[in-house]
Amino acid sequence: MTLNRRIFLGTGVAAAATLGAPAVLADGHGKPRVIVIGGGAGGATAARYIAKDSKGGVDVTLIEPSRTYFTCFFSNLYLGGFKEIDDLGHTYGTLAAKYGINVVHDWAVDVDRDAKTVSLAGGAQLPYDKLILSPGIDFVEGAVAGWSLAAQNAMPHAYKGGSQTELLKAQVAAMPEGGTFAMVAPPNPFRCPPGPYERVSMVAHVLKETNPTAKIIVADPKEKFSKMSLFQEGWANHYEGMIDWIGADFGGGAVSVDPAAMTVSIDGEETKVDVCNVIPAMKAGRIAEMAGVTEGNWAPVNAADMSSKADPDVHVLGDASQQGDMPKSGFSANSQAKVCANAVRGALTGSKVFPAKFSNTCWSLIDTNDGVKVGATYEATAEKIAKVDGFISATGESSDLRRATYEESEGWYAGITADMFG
Repeated sequence: MTLNRRIFLGTGVAAAATLGAPAVLADGHGKPRVIVIGGGAGGATAARYIAKDSKGGVDVTLIEPSRTYFTCFFSNLYLGGFKEIDDLGHTYGTLAAKYGINVVHDWAVDVDRDAKTVSLAGGAQLPYDKLILSPGIDFVEGAVAGWSLAAQNAMPHAYKGGSQTELLKAQVAAMPEGGTFAMVAPPNPFRCPPGPYERVSMVAHVLKETNPTAKIIVADPKEKFSKMSLFQEGWANHYEGMIDWIGADFGGGAVSVDPAAMTVSIDGEETKVDVCNVIPAMKAGRIAEMAGVTEGNWAPVNAADMSSKADPDVHVLGDASQQGDMPKSGFSANSQAKVCANAVRGALTGSKVFPAKFSNTCWSLIDTNDGVKVGATYEATAEKIAKVDGFISATGESSDLRRATYEESEGWYAGITADMFG
């Protein structure tokens, strides 16, 4: 799209806003400027809420390289045959047309926090008064011996929505009769704690119908995982004898792969496989590191407004943030974005800022109409986002309740994508 010329003018904020008053813009430009990097559950939501609630009083620019955003959440249902890829794709036209957001499809390649500018791959340099980073995840180099991003076509991670997910589905469909699907699960913390195990369930669902003698091996560096008893109950009920989960106690953390030979070595025992889904250790999306707001693999933030502990004018949302007790999920990012948007709008315009409250639910589908969930509410403390209370599905629930849980997840997906994209 054509960029609005006003986003190129000015140099930034001279001083932070006093309590209850808008920030003072040093160069006298007409509107405060917010740049949001990353158009997923955190970034798109934050951009929309700032633009919507400020009623045009804040100039919002959303930087996202993809013209169609494919959600990582619900991508496992595509693998299981419950969704089409187009069901997961969303565009940014409404954010631009209805809310006046400057949507820029380009890569952010640098952040100068002193000058308060963001540099784009296309050559533009955009000034900001507040910067919101929601770049999702990248992968830790060398996390799985023998695997790198160069091997992602042979052994896909499929942990970013879109082409990788399509590739993994095609590989599963092409498995020979009685073949072996392997997954290398990631260490904590990682995006969507139940995600790998829902994926195992969805792959098993497909193989049970199309390739019932196939086997699934899961090499896991962890001793336990999210909703473990629920998944294991479901695997026993629906996929008896198909899934072999190898946890840390049995060498699940001692793994190497050979993409050329299509082998997986677990605790020294090598196995030839037909498909291998490698989900490596994760870290904050690279732009957070380039902005200088990471500490180790993640970006520490203040719980009250998701502001970076390195810079009060930079906020970090969702998977990239190190915030406390919330899991790295789409629901969490959406919840954090609303708190951040309220705080940023308040700082720039003097509008009321409400106390931070957060919530999350993670649904998982084990088999047709067999849905389970886990969730919690949270509050901001001086140290972190802290869990207040929580809930989880129980083993042995009725089929009617499990069906209702799955239907609830469908409603949530429709709701959150509308909340993100308008």
